[in-house]
This record gives sequence, C-alpha cells and structure tokens, in this order.
Amino acid sequence: MPIDLSQAPGERMAWDRPKSVVYLWAIVEILILTNAWQPSSRLRVAALRRFGASVGSKVIIRPRTRIRFPWKLAVGDNSWIGEGVWIHNQDQVEIGANVAVSQETFITTGSHAHRTDMALITSPVVIADGAWVTSRCIVLGGTRIGESALVAPGTVVKGRVPPNTIWGGPSAGPIGERFPPASMPTGDA
Repeated sequence: MPIDLSQAPGERMAWDRPKSVVYLWAIVEILILTNAWQPSSRLRVAALRRFGASVGSKVIIRPRTRIRFPWKLAVGDNSWIGEGVWIHNQDQVEIGANVAVSQETFITTGSHAHRTDMALITSPVVIADGAWVTSRCIVLGGTRIGESALVAPGTVVKGRVPPNTIWGGPSAGPIGERFPPASMPTGDA
C-alpha cells in the first residue's frame, strides 16, 4: 500500500525562520557558497554569520559548499570545510575546532518515518574537536564523532565514533587508532 506523500507531515517544520529568510538564504547560498567562481572563504563565512551561523576564527570554507540552514550550524576555530561539502542540517550541526570535513562529504540530520506516514525525523550531528571526516563520507543524523577521530573515505556513519579512532571499512566500524597514545595531540600546542 503506497503512502500518500502529499499528506506526509514535516513540510517546512525544520525551517525555524520565516519563508522570506529561507528564500533569501537560498539566493545567497547560490551566489556565494556554491559558486565555484567566488574564491573568497571570508565572504562565505561572512554570509553564514549574517544568517545566524556561529563560525569561529580562521575557518576555511571552500567553494561549492551547500548549507541548508545556517542558523543551525556551529563551526569552531581553525576548521576546514572542503569543496562540495553538503550540510543538510534540518537539525543542529556542531563542528568543533580544528576539524577537517573533506570534499564531497554529505552531512544530514533528517530522515523519515519509513513504515508509517513518512513524517520528518531529525536529530543533531556533533563532530568533536580535531576530528577528520575524509572525502565522500555520509554522516547521518544522531551521529557523534569523537575528538581526534578519523572517518575513512566513503564511510557511512551513524551513531558514535569513539575518540582517536579510525572508523571505516566494509562494516563501518573501528579499524585502528589515529594517534598512538604517546603522540596524542593536546590543547597545549
């Protein structure tokens, strides 16, 4: 029995802003964030802040980035958001300090009730300080990536990634330590 998608709850429920702000952001996103010919990371950061994102100092945001709702985004100091990253944040996304999110990664906080009425379900994503989400990963809602963890290329992540863990492989689980205990970075540097 098919679900009547015209009746699915959740339309615009995640916006948290008036329609005019959401539409204005869509224009700014196209002209400034996703525009590959616009080389200035500073301009992208300024646009995000103007629309309510919390963005730390010395953050680099590369061209072709997409961010659905900047008012639901926090990025810590010295972090890098790679080219073509898509943050579909219908819920809060928190990216810590000194985090690298590499090219073409997709972060999404939303899904749907699969067996009932296709209602929108959201849950936040947290990427802790020093983590590295490598290229073409998919990070699903409810995920928490621990401090200094590394997510291997092409990994789908849901749930908790322990600190200092290399996470990936066919079963998307722990495959090693990122830093040996004696070389673990500290905040004192």
